[in-house]
Amino acid sequence: MSMIVRTHIQKFTLSLTTVLLVASSMSALAAASEAEFKAAYAAAEAANKEAGSLRNQWTTTTAALAAAKKAADSGDFDQGVASSREAEALAKASIFQATSEKEAWKAIEIR
Repeated sequence: MSMIVRTHIQKFTLSLTTVLLVASSMSALAAASEAEFKAAYAAAEAANKEAGSLRNQWTTTTAALAAAKKAADSGDFDQGVASSREAEALAKASIFQATSEKEAWKAIEIR
């Protein structure tokens, strides 16, 4: 594997880890409302739609969105917001992956 590709993979892994840590630490101290859930879910859906337009949707994002909806449907808006934020972070990571790999593949050595 070439050094450029290895560097891109390391940057991607670090970015994904950072995004997921930030998303998980953003849980509110107060109970989340239905309005907060709807806003978080809409942001996650929008990011997932953008990932789809880049043809790079992750199945983990879809699972997190489903978990968010299920939690909210049962009245657990705290978990719904947390899962929505996780889904948004995953979607943004998939967007980052798609855009960073758009040109990086050219640096791969063919043997």
